[in-house]
Amino acid sequence: MPPIPSSCSCGPFQQCCTMPCWAVGSGNTATVSSSATDSLWSWSSHLTVCLLDNTDPLAKVLVDLPKNDAKHGCGCCVRPAFGGQDNKLLEKSNLLVQAQAMDLRTGLSPWSAWEPPSPVLDPTVVLQTTKIKYQRQIAELKDLSGVLAYHIIELNTILKAKETELEVQRTRLASLQGQVSELEGQHQQLRGQMKGLGWGNSAVKLEYDALRDCYRCRECELRREVERSQELTESLVRKKAKAAEYKNYQNERFKRAKHDELSRQLKKVTNETISIDIGPEEVKPAKGKGPSQDFTKLEDCEKPGKRPFSYRLKRGNSVSSRLESSYGYVPACLVACLPSFISDIQEAHLSEVNAVKFCPSSTMLATGGTDKLIKLWNVVGGRLESVRTLEGANGSITSIEFDPMGCQILAASYNKAVQLWKIEDCKSRETLTGHTDKVTAAKFRSTRYQAVRGSRDRTVKEWDLGKGACCRTIDVCSYCNDVVCWENIIVSGHHDKKIRFWDSRGPRCTEVIPVEGKVTSLHISQDQMHLLSCSRDNTLKVIDLKMNNVRQVFSADGFKCGSDWTKAIFSPDKSYILAGSSDGTLYVWSMENGKLVTSLPGLHGASVNAVAWSPSGQHVVSVDQGKKVVLWK
Repeated sequence: MPPIPSSCSCGPFQQCCTMPCWAVGSGNTATVSSSATDSLWSWSSHLTVCLLDNTDPLAKVLVDLPKNDAKHGCGCCVRPAFGGQDNKLLEKSNLLVQAQAMDLRTGLSPWSAWEPPSPVLDPTVVLQTTKIKYQRQIAELKDLSGVLAYHIIELNTILKAKETELEVQRTRLASLQGQVSELEGQHQQLRGQMKGLGWGNSAVKLEYDALRDCYRCRECELRREVERSQELTESLVRKKAKAAEYKNYQNERFKRAKHDELSRQLKKVTNETISIDIGPEEVKPAKGKGPSQDFTKLEDCEKPGKRPFSYRLKRGNSVSSRLESSYGYVPACLVACLPSFISDIQEAHLSEVNAVKFCPSSTMLATGGTDKLIKLWNVVGGRLESVRTLEGANGSITSIEFDPMGCQILAASYNKAVQLWKIEDCKSRETLTGHTDKVTAAKFRSTRYQAVRGSRDRTVKEWDLGKGACCRTIDVCSYCNDVVCWENIIVSGHHDKKIRFWDSRGPRCTEVIPVEGKVTSLHISQDQMHLLSCSRDNTLKVIDLKMNNVRQVFSADGFKCGSDWTKAIFSPDKSYILAGSSDGTLYVWSMENGKLVTSLPGLHGASVNAVAWSPSGQHVVSVDQGKKVVLWK
């Protein structure tokens, strides 16, 4: 056996390492000599014996070779390790393949022709057995490699699935992180809003506390005011009770005095014989007195001549057959006094004054206003003295009319009704209803037992006061502002700028006279020959009742009709026309020539609603929207 090279550092196993180190390589072709060939065959024989005999130290060396190589680190005989038992088998197989390749290159016979030194075993058989064994192991390793490759493929598939799942999880994680970022932004925004709301709530709470304190203060003030109001109400009730007691006492005294006076007169009358001559008497003017005489006495202003109305009832017109000749004479004015100065001024009502009217005797006048009161006044010594107040109306008074005897008052109001008062006892005798809108005018017919009233419900109604029932309703096509009547004729002034004439004996309109503006009032002269109309075109028109046409038109610079119920009138002697303007001025025109005679500024601070001229011609009264009543002389 050739000696072991000294360059080998295998340690105590040098005697078993018979193959030169240069003969073991990484599979590259080696160039060997003939002496080296002998050495190689000797090493191969010994290696075969060692492999077959497990008890030989060489077998142990081959088995422990990888361990020793790894332990001692022999660089010349250590092949690159692949790891584990599979690497060892591959190294052994590679070693046999290299040996066969070397035999072929050197031209040597295979190991089967080589006679092993041992007579017992043939090296060829051993190599063949070993080859078969190693081929089997190689097949097993291939199978194992296939299994491992299959496992690798499965693991790769699982890995790809895991990578896909990981990518999905990463995408989801990124989305969730974006949502978290967005939610954090919203959270920060909500925190900011919460802070703002907190500050706002604090401010609102402070304001609420301030308002609550203010409310408590106002509640205390209200409680005090309510208590004060209750005290004032109780005081007012007590005062009203005292005033009512005093009024009742005065009325009782008045009734007793009147009763005593009537008793005395009756006693006196029963002791005297009275002869009544109802024939007309001729009025003789006093000597030395002209038109400028003083009409301070009622006797100087009366004449028993033709009266403006026929008071004798015609058959069928009333349930009463009483003749009106017992009414006496209505005072007739010969010459009316032109008003020139203010005699008295009173604040008559609590609010606007709408109507004023003189009693036929000229000694009393009545005013009505939106405070639902009618006040009676006496004219004494150029002064207005309040006599009594008629209460009980349920609406604003729009029109006042005395009956021919001056004993009753007919008043129209905004509560769709007309009320009839008896002056003597200050009681409302009757309420005339039936209209569906405001009643604007109410007038007595030629007797005190019949009345005519106009309304804004576009009707005019005739009323029988004896029966207390409406005897006729006339549809007048437009709402009515004023009515006048005489004998069987009814005249109505309307909002549609027309004046209509009606005959109480027929159903139809007999005449229509158009004017230029809405009619606010109508007034008939004492001789029943002319009709005066006032309209919103700021003109007054005189209509000839015989010809049924407009005779004269009156106007003036500065004159303006102030409302839909402004009244204009004739003077008692029909010499003048009087009307009030919206600026509080009274205007007087001459009936003879149609010119403006005078204008009286007066003390009216508001529009003049109505005027009245006393039947005696001595006084003029005007009322306005500012609660005032002014007496002129």
